[in-house]
Amino acid sequence: MDRKVYGKKLVYFDNAATIQRPQSVLDLWNKLARDSNANIHRAVHRMADEATEAYEQARLYVKDFINASSREEIVFTSGATASVNLVAYSFGEKFVGEGDEIIVTECEHHSDIIPWQLLCERKNAVLKVLSVDDSGHLKLDELESLITPKTRLLAVTHISNVLGLVNPVKKIVEICHSKGVKVLVDGAQGVVHSKVDVQNIGCDFYVFSGHKVYATPGTGVLYGKKEILDEMPPFMGGGEMVGTVKFSGTTYAPLPLKFEAGTQNFTGMATLKPALELASVINDDKELKKSADEIRDFLYSGLQKTEGLTLFGTTGNMDEKISLFSFCIDGVHHEDLALILDKMGIAVRSGQMCAEPLMDRFGVSGMLRVSLAPYNTMEEAAYFMESLKKAVNMLR
Repeated sequence: MDRKVYGKKLVYFDNAATIQRPQSVLDLWNKLARDSNANIHRAVHRMADEATEAYEQARLYVKDFINASSREEIVFTSGATASVNLVAYSFGEKFVGEGDEIIVTECEHHSDIIPWQLLCERKNAVLKVLSVDDSGHLKLDELESLITPKTRLLAVTHISNVLGLVNPVKKIVEICHSKGVKVLVDGAQGVVHSKVDVQNIGCDFYVFSGHKVYATPGTGVLYGKKEILDEMPPFMGGGEMVGTVKFSGTTYAPLPLKFEAGTQNFTGMATLKPALELASVINDDKELKKSADEIRDFLYSGLQKTEGLTLFGTTGNMDEKISLFSFCIDGVHHEDLALILDKMGIAVRSGQMCAEPLMDRFGVSGMLRVSLAPYNTMEEAAYFMESLKKAVNMLR
């Protein structure tokens, strides 16, 4: 974080895309790659045992971190995208037929839209959409009428990667379960910015990526209720996910290995433990939360007061808003603005944020997004606001 960009001290405000990693993660990642680079679960030698132990310790920590009932409910994947695709394929194969319905929301990431579209094409099922209002909130009053006896699953993001609004996922689960509908929650942002308790939420599936919560890239988690995962067929075939293999037929390994075919990213997956240890400390630090809330409120207020700026994802209750702000400015293209800010040392995201349907909903071709992490400071936030004004003046 001390590096300079174009002679300016780096201000990294693109944390919703990928967060920076702590030394504890980097140290373990390098140590395992250097000292314990051996395939897991198979061999009996010391290096393989060390790698397996680190991998499975991470699984146990994830289980406790999100309060799953058992380790069998924690499946390791390459990221939230892979986790959603796994459920879309395997749940779809078992539980979705012709004419059945899947519901997604209008504020979903592409990774929580396209897998369901592929499922619906494959099964000749129907994809339905729960809309958002002008402030970016889900139109929950329309949900019950959207659900029919043919609805099998609803997919919803815990926190929108564009709007920064915390969706009422527990309430959504209650509505869906009252009508026999399963729920998948995309927690790519949720696991970073809130304490996740999957038993309290009640969801059937919860997914997230490691690289957004201080771990390495290529790591991810699928939580699924054991009774549902048990009924789902494997997503991929290969080594590790088998019981016995005969030309006359194959049996499959028990959970969670049934869904972990092939050689896993074992050096990366192990970093989920130190990453989530850091996240746990941050979640419990009241002073840090107070500071983060002050920075969030400062930016929210400043952006709303900026002439010609339209902020997407607004609320009167700041408890449902994280430090993530997407906006457009009249007469200024978001890409041009991002390039100028980069020259000032500020890293932000511009474009559609992998949420083109949401861009269409608000009638824009793209937005500029600012997303903060606990290591960002009020000094950086103030510098950003000053730089934003300068950049806008340069482009007008």
